[in-house]
Amino acid sequence: MKPFRYERATDVPSAVALLAEQPHGAFLAGGTNLVDLMKLEVATPEALVDVRRATSDRIEELPDGGLRIGAAVTNSELAADRTVRRRYPMLSQAVLAGASGQVRNLATTGGNLLQRTRCVYFQDTTTPCNKRDPGSGCSALDGYHRELAILGSSPACVATNPSDMAVALAALDAVVHLQGPLGERVIPLTEFHRLPGAEPERDTVIEHGELITAVDVPPLAMMTRSTYRKVRDRASYAFALVSVAAALEVTDGVVADVRLALGGVAHKPWRAWIAEEALRGARVSTESFQAAADAELAAARPLPGNAFKVPLARNVIVHSLGDLAEFHQLGEELR
Repeated sequence: MKPFRYERATDVPSAVALLAEQPHGAFLAGGTNLVDLMKLEVATPEALVDVRRATSDRIEELPDGGLRIGAAVTNSELAADRTVRRRYPMLSQAVLAGASGQVRNLATTGGNLLQRTRCVYFQDTTTPCNKRDPGSGCSALDGYHRELAILGSSPACVATNPSDMAVALAALDAVVHLQGPLGERVIPLTEFHRLPGAEPERDTVIEHGELITAVDVPPLAMMTRSTYRKVRDRASYAFALVSVAAALEVTDGVVADVRLALGGVAHKPWRAWIAEEALRGARVSTESFQAAADAELAAARPLPGNAFKVPLARNVIVHSLGDLAEFHQLGEELR
């Protein structure tokens, strides 16, 4: 690990001011991803500004009935919060699926959104990687890419975003609050992460010096009937091959509303807008779920080693929606 300067910020304005003075610096919260990358010398910041005590560590009710999640709320606290578990079960389930208990105790909400890809070539400084070293090439295209993207990739990068929490937040229509040298910005979670295009080194739309201060989740009643399903190579502490965050509202056997987001398939949490549009107004059936999944995945461009993700994603979408539909049917029968 290369030497670096360490500063501890006591509030958001001082954190922003400190990093503004460090063009090659970075914010540090839980450090569960950044410190690992520093050990590998994938990340080599010259200065770290500790913001763990600068941002809020509270989950608060908003006037409209939504929730504000402070950037310093740990993953463990978020997953265990009673309001989150009751109103947004997909979010609690996603966080619990994301890492070991030890990591969840340290990892923060803001830091989780800024995780870098776990592509083996990104983490190996002896190999070409456009995300780590722009213009050097993408080793995964002709190398090991089993876990990588099937949607939204480019010739420059086929990496995937590793966050489970962000997939649920994308389905929840969450927004991210940023504070930077030029003031505050509020960005929809679906627009916060970028597809690689010709600049895969840029994971998000954050500018240097901007700090995540909170995430707001709107009051969506249908989210009390939501789920997060993750398919991975082993049951514990593994990143998603495919994951689905889903919520379904059914009226008289017809889909009144739906939310779908996919993980493990793209450079960003993939909001399944096409599938959602296909499902609204459709009769609840396995066939309609399959047709919607097929419409979403028509744009998939897998590589030879991860072509299995297309039918896998289709099956996970269909089974997740089917489980929610059965839940609705049971509720109607009990009434």
